[in-house]
Amino acid sequence: MARKKEAHGGGGHGWFVTFADLMGLLVAFFVMLVAFSTQDQAKLQVVAGSMRDAFGVQDKIRYSGVIEVPGLPTRPKLKNAARISPEDASANPTPDEGGRQNSYGAKLNADKSFALAAASLRQALQDLPELTEISKNIMIEESAEGLNIEIVDQDGRSMFPEGGKEPFERTRKVLQKIATPLRAAPFRISISGHTAASRLPARAGYGPWDLSADRANAVRQVLQNEGVPLGQFFMVAGRADTQPLFPEDAAMAANRRVTITLMREAPPLPPNAGP
Repeated sequence: MARKKEAHGGGGHGWFVTFADLMGLLVAFFVMLVAFSTQDQAKLQVVAGSMRDAFGVQDKIRYSGVIEVPGLPTRPKLKNAARISPEDASANPTPDEGGRQNSYGAKLNADKSFALAAASLRQALQDLPELTEISKNIMIEESAEGLNIEIVDQDGRSMFPEGGKEPFERTRKVLQKIATPLRAAPFRISISGHTAASRLPARAGYGPWDLSADRANAVRQVLQNEGVPLGQFFMVAGRADTQPLFPEDAAMAANRRVTITLMREAPPLPPNAGP
């Protein structure tokens, strides 16, 4: 009786090869997704903060100078990078020379006042949901002179008409909103206008100095109309293009700005104080 021939298959492992091919394709797919993805900086900061809270790492941050706002280009150099001794370091942005010479109590009170003013200004801007985009034109930072509120231009989104001294209506609304915290702050106010370097000839009889001074004065008028006392203004000046925010590119749109400064001043001396 003849024997039946045994069937010779592939050993029963054909599915494993197919599965391995599928896994290889999936890995390649996810690698491609990661390679083409963009990182969300805000989400990364939230994750980093959560990790710090979870592991108890660096619960206090020592600021190094500039507080940048999303939408503005980042400056490569800090304006206030002076070296300070460890005993004078604090969690408040950039203590200045005058603050270090004052008593500890006076310095602490000044730091708290600037921090409170900055928080109030940011809250006022957050209360303008219809002006979310225009709020990106506002940069708040502490400097040696005091607390600066920079109202800057960006490419495609200006705060003043081209060559005009009166602000746009959206700019006026921002100024009206921040007038309340400015009025409540215990600091005198300095306002300076700035222009960007231009390769075009200035208008006859009206140049960058006139334009920057007129824009600074227009900002003062808006704030004064919103209740900021006239005596609270210390100075209104035009700087033309002599103090660019980005010196490496003096023609950049962000150099066109108006700076409102809550001035850092030494505490007043008693009437009968001697030398």
